[in-house]
Parts: sequence; structure tokens; C-alpha cells
Amino acid sequence: MKFGVIVFPGSNCDHDAFYAASQNLGQPTEYIWHDSRSLGSVDAVILPGGFAYGDYLRCGAIARFSPVMQAVQRFAAEGGLVLGICNGFQILVEAGLLPGALIRNRGLKFICRELRLGVTTSDSPFTCAMRQGQVLRLPIAHGEGCYFAEPRTLDELEAEDRVALRYLDNPNGSLRDIAGILNPGRNVMGMMPHPERAADPLMGSADGLGVFHSLMMAVAHPAPPAEAVRP
Repeated sequence: MKFGVIVFPGSNCDHDAFYAASQNLGQPTEYIWHDSRSLGSVDAVILPGGFAYGDYLRCGAIARFSPVMQAVQRFAAEGGLVLGICNGFQILVEAGLLPGALIRNRGLKFICRELRLGVTTSDSPFTCAMRQGQVLRLPIAHGEGCYFAEPRTLDELEAEDRVALRYLDNPNGSLRDIAGILNPGRNVMGMMPHPERAADPLMGSADGLGVFHSLMMAVAHPAPPAEAVRP
């Protein structure tokens, strides 16, 4: 399969994502600049972590208007696989591809450390190579990673099995311990932890490879359209 890694001014985890896909997985991978109006022939798109446009207005709020995001929105609408990591998650929320908001961490401090997460659902292209309840060790690095949404939205996410990952040691106050969520079509996922920083044993954990292996499995064995199995 072929990965595309979006590069915004201020992205700082684009090379990590590129390395995880191209070297740890051995898959063709290319960078896609923020002003591109096409994604080319990729099978999955990664919006990496960083500080897009310096996050000077609000995390992801400026990047959401980059020309490439129109291509990402079309790609997602056609069923393409889109993964937003950390700042990428914030951008997906700002673009309306995922519900809710990412706000300042509880305690108002930047947090950078490894922690434990639980795989809440294996029924997605991003978690299908893992089992429900599996515990992952992944790092986080964010100042505005507290997931917030209205109770109705939180209830819908849980009722529709769209909470993909939960913190077992909630570091930032995210409501209901949410660390990653899916869109209704289950082809877009945003997550605050960094799987690309835990994709090689030399980094102390290779648990993040489960996300990338899941994407490979999903492309090799695509599931029926969501509307065909979820009336």
C-alpha cells in the first residue's frame, strides 16, 4: 500500500510518520505539501503531529484552511483512510471530520511521557490488527490534548463503538478517558498519542506498529461499506 504524509508549516512529526511507514513497515510513502490540491494515488493519509502554522490562533484552526484539506475531505468522503495524530487530530476536529474539541490539558501544562492505553474497539481499519482490551504503551506530547464534547456526542461515540482508544492513566482530563475516536464511516481516526514514536523496539516500545499494521490489513482486505453493515 502507499502512505501519504501531509506536511504543514510547523509539522514536526512528519519525518517520524514517514519513517514508521516507509522503514518500519517497508511501504511506499510520500510527503504531501500543505498547498497541494491533490493527494495523488495514496491508500492512506496521515496528518502528523506538530504545531501547524505555529498554532498561533488555535490548534489546527489555520491548517484546517490549507488547500490540501479540501483534498483530504474529498478523500475521506470517498472512503479513503485518514489518520490524524496529535496536531493532526486537532486539525481533523477543526475541519469537522471528527466531532468534539481538543482543549488545554488539565493542569494547564504540556505533557510529554509514555503511558498506557486500552484498545476499545478492534472494529476499525486503524485497530483491526489488535484485540479489544489490548494494552498499548505509547508516548504523548501535547499541551491541548484534553478531549471535550457535549454529553450527547460522547454517548453517540460510545453507543456506536467509535471510541477507538482510551487512556488507562488519564494524563490530561479527557472526558471519559478518550484518547482516539472514529468518524461515523469508521475511515477517519484521530488520536492524541503518537504511534509513530513507538514503531521500533529501539524506541522502547513497538506497540504503535499495531495502528500501521491495521491500516495495511484494511487496505489488503477492505470491509464492506459502513452503510451496508450498519443500517
